Amino acid sequence: MKFLTQVREALRKVDPEDIRALAARRYRILLIAGSPASYAAVEDFLTPAGASRSKRMKAAETITRACDPGAEGRFHFIFAEHGMPAPEGWQEEVDFFQFDVNRLPQFVTRFVSARPDEALALARLLEPVRHEYARQTIHQISRENALFSILTSLPNIVPGIAQIPWLIGEFASDTAVLTANQIRMAFLLAAASDRGVGFREQRREIGSIMAGAWGWRAGARQLVSKIPFGGGIIPKAAVAYAGTYVVGTALDRLYRLGYGLSREEREKAYEEAYARGREVASSLARMVKAG
Repeated sequence: MKFLTQVREALRKVDPEDIRALAARRYRILLIAGSPASYAAVEDFLTPAGASRSKRMKAAETITRACDPGAEGRFHFIFAEHGMPAPEGWQEEVDFFQFDVNRLPQFVTRFVSARPDEALALARLLEPVRHEYARQTIHQISRENALFSILTSLPNIVPGIAQIPWLIGEFASDTAVLTANQIRMAFLLAAASDRGVGFREQRREIGSIMAGAWGWRAGARQLVSKIPFGGGIIPKAAVAYAGTYVVGTALDRLYRLGYGLSREEREKAYEEAYARGREVASSLARMVKAG
């Protein structure tokens, strides 16, 4: 019950209504290309044949060719073929993004990195944007949890850092914060997949996240207690990264295909994520200690 109370307190900073509002925003994109073939290549990439008819229709309302009669009014972004200059008042990598028809995935990666909030809304219509948004969100929140795990361990080694207010007092359990952050990730991934977002709508996923928190919390504590002189910080942070990454990967599969990971797939994903998490944690620990 104490853990549940701590999670509830941490979740006060997570409002699914804010996420629903971000996902519901509508954007208009002006597409500029040098040839009909380039226009078709981008459109086919962003709205592949497997997309539903309703999604394709909504995407057509969102993306307008510069050569079309309806290319008027206000646009939020311009996607232009490589080599075309940005019109006056538009900024590169802010609201004007260039693409190479032979490297369209890289273009989507840049856009999602630069404009994650807008990408959340566009992910509901454009499959490549959804895929990249999910990938970046899972890594980012896994990284956040690894960093938080490091910061909550450092007071045992560096006494001065214990004075950072948000590390103590309000958050009696770092596991509660990590769990709340995973629930926030569930909201974001559901919104990007055009699924229901909220505590009631996602009660099964949230229940699974809460249940899974006990296991990796116990493992992380054992790592810290058994390795002296703070040597358990990196493994503990790697556990936070890997646990969050596997949760995100399973949720992404669930929202994309309707089913999660098998036991074997979860074990393999965890093993790979733990190795990556150690690298991320080592880099974050150096950054924190240097700063």
